[in-house]
Amino acid sequence: MTPFHLIPEALSPDECDRLIALCKAGPMKDAGLVRQTTAHQIRRAELSWLDDLPEAAWVMERMTRLIAQANREAFGFDLTDFLESPQVARYGAEREGHFDWHSDIGSGPAAARRKLTIVVQLSTPTDYDGGVLELRPDSNIRQVEKARGTAVLFPSFVLHRVTPVTRGTRWSLTLWTHGPAFR
Repeated sequence: MTPFHLIPEALSPDECDRLIALCKAGPMKDAGLVRQTTAHQIRRAELSWLDDLPEAAWVMERMTRLIAQANREAFGFDLTDFLESPQVARYGAEREGHFDWHSDIGSGPAAARRKLTIVVQLSTPTDYDGGVLELRPDSNIRQVEKARGTAVLFPSFVLHRVTPVTRGTRWSLTLWTHGPAFR
């Protein structure tokens, strides 16, 4: 199994712009952790949940096809559901937006069933400094390419982080696929 799988041009630049504009137009909420807790030393960002934005329904249609193909090519996981809304995160330099090392498998009923994490880079890489998505599937840390519209898929148990943004704003789309427990 590969530690991660890249899909270049999962979203076009126009689609990235459209998604960012939708999220900017609506209220964004402070990003928390599980069970509605907030710990800014671990995570500092704002979120929009796409289920709250009917104009963003096209995102799930696109991602479903891409994820199915990528899972066949790279992972072969038993995937059955999308139990959680996709989210768009804004990591701004004014708050040193970041998300420290974590995995996406949690103790909640949906989080416990996460199998694949998908992150799509929405920002142009020159729009910000820092904000690097790093994966730690083993003892090596791997930096993910920052190309706009590129999706990275990785098992939800892989440790990962977003380093602090020091200039500008990083926007990303994140969603998870779910299935029975790993065996």
